[in-house]
Amino acid sequence: MRLEAKHQTALDALDGVLQSAQEPSLGLLTKIVTGGGCTRIPLLAKAGLVDQLIEFAKIGAWTEAAFALIALELPLWRVRRLVYEDGEWLCSLSHQPNLPMVFDDCAEATHEVLPMAMLCAFVEACRRRDAMQESVSSVPHIQPWPEQIICCENYR
Repeated sequence: MRLEAKHQTALDALDGVLQSAQEPSLGLLTKIVTGGGCTRIPLLAKAGLVDQLIEFAKIGAWTEAAFALIALELPLWRVRRLVYEDGEWLCSLSHQPNLPMVFDDCAEATHEVLPMAMLCAFVEACRRRDAMQESVSSVPHIQPWPEQIICCENYR
């Protein structure tokens, strides 16, 4: 199994756990950080930049913890929209928040609890981030040379 497929499977499993959870917990946050959703957090933790996220989680400030998680792990993504409608929260995360909503391809998720909707949208944004990284090649594409090279210099 390829590494990308394993990572995708881990994100799918994490999404299932988040959808079935009723409320956030320290155990759930640990699963998100260690279960394939986060690639930057372990490195940032060594530098001591994750302390605020941990403090928010310990005191039960889960909305702030979700904002901190998004800011640390997905620095190029922004919360675009938080809407409460028909008993559910909708969270939209955007990689290009300056685009009109019609053209923006947001990572969206819904849940009855606001921080859970944010965490579900976070997992979807991680999935899209990984898909973008896979599709962008670091090697430039070069057109092949034609079989016959013609020199068109103009001599006088």
